[in-house]
Amino acid sequence: MPLPPASAAPRPSLGIRWTIGDVSPRGFEALRLSLWGVWRLFAEAARYAVVVNSVDLEEVLRRTGPVPDAVAWHPAHGLPAALAGRLDAGMAEGVAWKFAPPRLFPELAELSLDNDLILWDRPEAVRAWLDDPAGGPFVLAEDVVPAFGRFAPWCGPEPRNTGIRGLPAGFDLTAALASLLDAVPGPLASELDEQGLQVAALQRAGACRTVTLDEVSVCSPFWPHRAELGRCGAHFVGLNARHIPWSYHDRPATEVRSEHWEAHRPTLYRLVGLDAPAV
Repeated sequence: MPLPPASAAPRPSLGIRWTIGDVSPRGFEALRLSLWGVWRLFAEAARYAVVVNSVDLEEVLRRTGPVPDAVAWHPAHGLPAALAGRLDAGMAEGVAWKFAPPRLFPELAELSLDNDLILWDRPEAVRAWLDDPAGGPFVLAEDVVPAFGRFAPWCGPEPRNTGIRGLPAGFDLTAALASLLDAVPGPLASELDEQGLQVAALQRAGACRTVTLDEVSVCSPFWPHRAELGRCGAHFVGLNARHIPWSYHDRPATEVRSEHWEAHRPTLYRLVGLDAPAV
């Protein structure tokens, strides 16, 4: 009697993407931990991709180190004309790379994570977003203070951060961004403008579930950020910078930032299921 055909693995309904450029060595280490942490949470139930800008792809692979085989790597491309014409010539390095392309998995629910955001458990907002389509079409993270640049009047008073951004399958992000840019003329001149543009566009389009600070802390030693890890993850803002050009309590801020990362580093490796490398 012939054996029944093997059942095919279910097709993933979730795509997860990261963006990486020419960041500090700790920024690449954070990306490696982020990739492993999310792989442990979703495994074959998701597709994974990193979009690379400003650095040769082979160099990025070398700096990042071993990651799950399922991760695909893509050069940045496809910045929409509606955005390309709005970029300030003197803008900060990195503005708008998250939109090149705007979506990698348009047919799937798409979760975008900053390279310095590490997860080891699923936040409730992400669980609800994936499990209950009626629970709200978008996901954003809570922030410590509102930081929306010139789009602040369209974002509301609640602090939100695009280090975590969830979009439903089929949502046309380019059209949503272009519609807001038509309503709010002027260039994108800073990372705050980029964040405000995204938050305002999503909030205009529908309800947003929020990943709380208790779940994923905005984590740094500098007030008003939180020095401790969240229950589900931590967003290590400022880690990508090679040098922070100011002092904090009469100490070089770069040194303070490095000490904070090193203090959490062994715990982070343990939480994502890796052995910490020798110092």
